[in-house]
Amino acid sequence: MSNKTELGPLFLNNQAFWEHHQWYDSIPVVFGDGDPCDYAPIYFKNDKKKKRLCFSVDRNGTVESSYYIGVDWLKMNKKAVCVQSKVNRESEGQIDYLRMLFQALKHPDVMDHVKDLYEIKWDLPEIKISQQLDQLTPFLILQFLQLVKVIVRKGLKKSYYRVERNLRSTVKGKIMMASNIKTNIAKGRLIQHKCSFDEFGFDGLDNRILKKALVFVTRYISANKQMFNNNIFEEMLGYIMPAFAVVSDDVDIKDCKHLRVNPFFKEYKDAIDLAQKILRRFSYNINNTLENHHSVPPFWIDMSKLFELYVLGLLMDKYGGKQVAYHPRTRGNELDYIICAPELKMVVDAKYKLRYRPDVERVDHRDIRQVSGYARLNMVRNMLNVADNEIIDCLIIYPDPNGFVGTGERFELDIDKKEHIDDYIKMYKLGVFLPKIEAGNWAY
Repeated sequence: MSNKTELGPLFLNNQAFWEHHQWYDSIPVVFGDGDPCDYAPIYFKNDKKKKRLCFSVDRNGTVESSYYIGVDWLKMNKKAVCVQSKVNRESEGQIDYLRMLFQALKHPDVMDHVKDLYEIKWDLPEIKISQQLDQLTPFLILQFLQLVKVIVRKGLKKSYYRVERNLRSTVKGKIMMASNIKTNIAKGRLIQHKCSFDEFGFDGLDNRILKKALVFVTRYISANKQMFNNNIFEEMLGYIMPAFAVVSDDVDIKDCKHLRVNPFFKEYKDAIDLAQKILRRFSYNINNTLENHHSVPPFWIDMSKLFELYVLGLLMDKYGGKQVAYHPRTRGNELDYIICAPELKMVVDAKYKLRYRPDVERVDHRDIRQVSGYARLNMVRNMLNVADNEIIDCLIIYPDPNGFVGTGERFELDIDKKEHIDDYIKMYKLGVFLPKIEAGNWAY
């Protein structure tokens, strides 16, 4: 299946590439006359030590990409690159990244693990793309709305803020002499006084910045209803906006950029950081929310991490947060999940690989050795409270574009549908369905 996305001359080869492009398409890139053929490799968060490669192409035209999707500059202002999900190549319709993220963010504890999900290069020039390729903006919006929803559920924070009022027959705080002369005395209103004083309430600067971003988000969603075509966003906005009815959106750009938030209010700190990113994403101009073809800063999304969080959301739906341990500390071993439920004790690893599908029937024995090693750790065995002679069940969860989990708007994980991996004892695999945007439901 090819279904390549055709792009303009700004992009390398005039097309989008896949994750692990060299595995799907080994045909070398043919450089044009204007291509210098000396593009430096791009690493996720510039992390060369961990070899988190996003994209590279050598002088022979050989392309190498990994688990990251996004757009970025290969040569500043001259040549860009776009990488799309390999799962889109194998299925009808595009993967619904938003619903995958929403599945995870339904659980507030997952919010702490989202920070390493994407990278935004604010310091580089923006790249003009179509709305179809902009996975960044919806990601920021969904994460922001989920955080604000948590804040509203707990109650908006009250604080002291400065107000200016024209009071009648009373004085409060400090009289603003220049303004009072112009507004009142010069017009014969001798019993009125223009005063400046502190007030305690919800209309503090931090809430006003959140309200400002909410106004941008609401307008963007309204202008792109085909993109946000489910009820998730309408329900969240319907829950959030009434709480901000008494909050003004009158905020200065300098206030947005330099606000310091008390770290004690964790949700506020993260939500305001996202609000600033959203406002910056639209260049602090609300009219930019209406553009179909717009520019975005270079960005990368870690699809392996997104799939990992998606599976975490499914597991927490099934067993609850207390019975699923995510990334427990194991002295350098990056174990994904441990399920410790009355009916099930299992070590689980999420692998963003398509090779485990029934139609491929291939396994990576390195993955199996890795998960088996996790099951032999003393810490893991103590957490599961198993005897020394007991073999722990191990499960590899992988994406299956043609799989099925649950019905309609709800997705469920059914461990009972796991398949035994031949030649190994108590080693299983389970394909999970990835939500898709069906053809015609996206504003291209």
